[in-house]
Amino acid sequence: MQKQIDIVTFGPEHLDGAVTLSRAESWPHRPEDWAMVQQLSAGVAVVDDQGRVTGTTFMTPFGDDYATINMVIVDKSMRGLGMGRKLMERAFELAGQRPLRLIATQEGLPLYEQLGFVATGTIRQHQGHVQAVGRPEGVEDMQAGDVEAVKALDRQAYAADRSALIDALLEHGRFAVVRKGDTIDAWAVIRPFGRGEVIGPIIAPDVETARVLIAYFASSREGAFLRVDTGSETGLAPWLSEIGLTHVGGGVTMRRPLTEDGGQLRHKAYALASQALG
Repeated sequence: MQKQIDIVTFGPEHLDGAVTLSRAESWPHRPEDWAMVQQLSAGVAVVDDQGRVTGTTFMTPFGDDYATINMVIVDKSMRGLGMGRKLMERAFELAGQRPLRLIATQEGLPLYEQLGFVATGTIRQHQGHVQAVGRPEGVEDMQAGDVEAVKALDRQAYAADRSALIDALLEHGRFAVVRKGDTIDAWAVIRPFGRGEVIGPIIAPDVETARVLIAYFASSREGAFLRVDTGSETGLAPWLSEIGLTHVGGGVTMRRPLTEDGGQLRHKAYALASQALG
């Protein structure tokens, strides 16, 4: 007999159930990681007649520029009943007219393609216990007066206003910057996540500068567990493997509708804040 289920607005009372759900899928997210996504997003939870969370999805808006759909999970007991499609439809309602982005697992890829998403690239997840890395020159901790410049570089890299995400990262992470004269030329942030810490976003003009920013954080964390999610095209993967952050998986970046990026941007994103948030 099919269980009675309800799809309700995701609230703080669903966090514990969501953590249990994601751990069953071997996701590393802590309660704090779920809470950060909830802080930035609107979402729904599937709740069965026992009060158990058996599905989730979130829509994270970045102004009216675009939104990401993330944390799409359906409990194994609920699969094959069309629940994934229902959750995506609820996410579409929450997003309104915004263009949509997501990072798909191989399991979710067929559904997203049916719903009109088009693959645009791949993300490589690198993680592990970092080896000894020399401390580079030319990098420093961000100052309070640098926040607007950091946000401006992020807008250039993503063609969107992600100020709310950066404000949240300021609460939880440590920022580093590279200066060119009196201006900020690149930045990155490290924060607790999952099994250890994640480095990202990384916004830089080239791969060498991106490596310098990672090395700045890694140099004081020999043996610690670090994670970096980077696009396959960035060129960071070989070096990340050399310092102990091995390739353990990733996902497919997708958009709906597919639109062309405008112009050549000097700065680009070399790593993500997370696969949920981009």
